Amino acid sequence: MIATPVSPPSAVPPTGRRSTTSAPAPASTAAPTTGGTTGGATRATTVVLVDDHRLVRAGLRGIIDAAPDLTVVGEAADGAEALAVVRATQPDVVLMDLSMPGIDGIEGTARLRDSGEETRVVVLTSFVEHERVTAALAAGAVGYLLKDSDPRDVLEAIRSAAAGYAPLDARVTRALLPSAKPVDPAAALSVREREVLVLVAQGMANKQVARALGISERTVKAHLGNVFRHIGVADRTSAALWARDHNVG
Repeated sequence: MIATPVSPPSAVPPTGRRSTTSAPAPASTAAPTTGGTTGGATRATTVVLVDDHRLVRAGLRGIIDAAPDLTVVGEAADGAEALAVVRATQPDVVLMDLSMPGIDGIEGTARLRDSGEETRVVVLTSFVEHERVTAALAAGAVGYLLKDSDPRDVLEAIRSAAAGYAPLDARVTRALLPSAKPVDPAAALSVREREVLVLVAQGMANKQVARALGISERTVKAHLGNVFRHIGVADRTSAALWARDHNVG
């Protein structure tokens, strides 16, 4: 996890997994806007969850609410609903999925930015393509995580974003590194990898793909791992969505 300072940080609470060095907050007579204290009691950092899958939101709520310094104050299923929930709850941080029906996460993030809301958006998605990362950051996101992240890293990222940092998964920073020339991920796929991706996008399980192509299930898994790496996704559902969006097959 790499956090790039974008403004003077507040103290970041430790996650319990490892100690964290925190810079002291600047002296101020104004009431704190994130974390901070109210009447002598520490105020929890507030979070809104935006994801079209109810099960994902429930899992995230359980993880976040279990932390004594964090609390979920609202949920939304798409970008349009997110704006209404943020206006009603004024959270410190929004965890924003990208791939959602209707208003997606990139457009939802842009709308939050344009509305003047001061909440800080951290993307939580399965996609790590250069184009999606840059689009999300350009829309106003301050952080970018992948859904296979360790839960403790998600908690740390929320605290980091609330304190003024920009939490980025290490895999995301690699995707942002400049290259000599743009590379088409689909062109990097071998013929067999493309065949596997097409069948997975059609909804086939690994065993069915193996039977259709006359190869072992272990070989299918190996090809699928290569596909994930080439196109920058973390799971088969995201790979299927990528294949649909890029007209593969």
